[in-house]
Amino acid sequence: MDKSIRDKYTVVIGLEVHAQLATSTKIYNSDATNFGNSPNTNISVITLGHPGTLPKLNKKVVEYAIKMGLACRSEISREMIFDRKNYFYPDLPKGYQITQDRTPICVGGKVWVSPRNGEEREIRLNRIHIEEDAGKSIHLPEETDTLVDFNRAGVPLIEIVTEPDLRSSDEAHSFLNEVRKLVKYLDICDGNMEEGSLRCDANISVMLKDAKEYGKKVEVKNMNSMRNLQHAIEHEIERQITALEAGEEILSETRTFDVATGTTSGMRTKEELNDYRYFPDPDLSPVHVSEEWLAQIEATMPALPRELYEAFIKDYDLPAYDAQILTDSKEIATYFQQLCKNTNNYKAASNWLMGPVKSVLNEQGINMIDFPLHPQQLAEIIELVDSNKVSHSAASQQLFPEMLKNNEDSALKLAEKLNLVQDSNENSIGLIIDEVIAENEKKVEEYRKGKKGLIGMFMGQVMNKSEGKADPQLANQLLREKLK
Repeated sequence: MDKSIRDKYTVVIGLEVHAQLATSTKIYNSDATNFGNSPNTNISVITLGHPGTLPKLNKKVVEYAIKMGLACRSEISREMIFDRKNYFYPDLPKGYQITQDRTPICVGGKVWVSPRNGEEREIRLNRIHIEEDAGKSIHLPEETDTLVDFNRAGVPLIEIVTEPDLRSSDEAHSFLNEVRKLVKYLDICDGNMEEGSLRCDANISVMLKDAKEYGKKVEVKNMNSMRNLQHAIEHEIERQITALEAGEEILSETRTFDVATGTTSGMRTKEELNDYRYFPDPDLSPVHVSEEWLAQIEATMPALPRELYEAFIKDYDLPAYDAQILTDSKEIATYFQQLCKNTNNYKAASNWLMGPVKSVLNEQGINMIDFPLHPQQLAEIIELVDSNKVSHSAASQQLFPEMLKNNEDSALKLAEKLNLVQDSNENSIGLIIDEVIAENEKKVEEYRKGKKGLIGMFMGQVMNKSEGKADPQLANQLLREKLK
């Protein structure tokens, strides 16, 4: 699309993010929440809504929702009720969903986004509320029947609803990434989008830049990756602008995103008012959040990514880029803090984590909690490099990989076994340099006549004769002095 046409419009986006809470049992009964179990094995008469059964609220669900509200600086409701949202769908066994309509547990709040090529911006939240998940309809290839798995029915969710504050697919990506970090830091959701633990609906509209009212919004349902969210939004922006430029009307509808084609298609038209016939669930008592309980939850709150980001810049004098990378993962941030208790070279600690350590995690497909070296062991490697006992290249290419296999020895002991400890003795290095100079009289003459680039050749021979053990800095200094 021509940039001049696109620039005529303002994009307006609001997100609804569903996070599956990491409780071991469902929201209203003791059925398991395990992912991947055989279909229809994590169910009971309560999950299926049999007559005469009664739900009982899982207290942990309320606690987890409050933690998310505190992290987003929301107002925590002290009194709340649960409502029935009535609609028919094959994977909704009761014929209604228990949710929160009039009294969400968290009101307002904000999340900061840092889109690429843009400054940090605050995105307002409308609410965070608790609800139960539905089951899952399964359509097998070449089968006309629909299979239904109720394992997921009744699994607890929180829904994080933004105000229409987002203005680009990049900001939407950043928002979803921040929410994912928050739920993982809080240990309330594993954030696994492929398994559906975190999924997102996007409400998208466009309007001319001088317009006073938002355009008609289109909802794209159930994006299960950040890349898909961005692609769906970009497609919708272009589709809606193209339609408006052609004089067509935008339908307020629900659409689905096709990953293979990168396009959206209509599912159903949205009515102006959905008749869900909300009413208070008569089987669930009102919930009261006492000040004492709220204080207990606040006391268990961990340091959050934004706090750590600012602390890493201020306390460890790290560049903003390093702080951003290190706080992407709670486990890596924690490891870095422990590492800095064992070394004062904070930048080296950051470099090792962002470089060799992260490469190992990616290659082996493991998380930081499974990384075999303790922070003290990695600090020992950093100390060997800082004290010039082992070169950085030898440390990263030989010592570090060997310590991953055999981390029982200290870094120094293993470096000695591998013959990696550098020679920092001026006399022994000086003798090697004398040999190199004696063997290269013509090159020495050329160097003294101005061909200074030959220093690399001389250094290569010195390092070769020392079997790589000569301290490079000291050798370079002595070599230049002798070549004069």
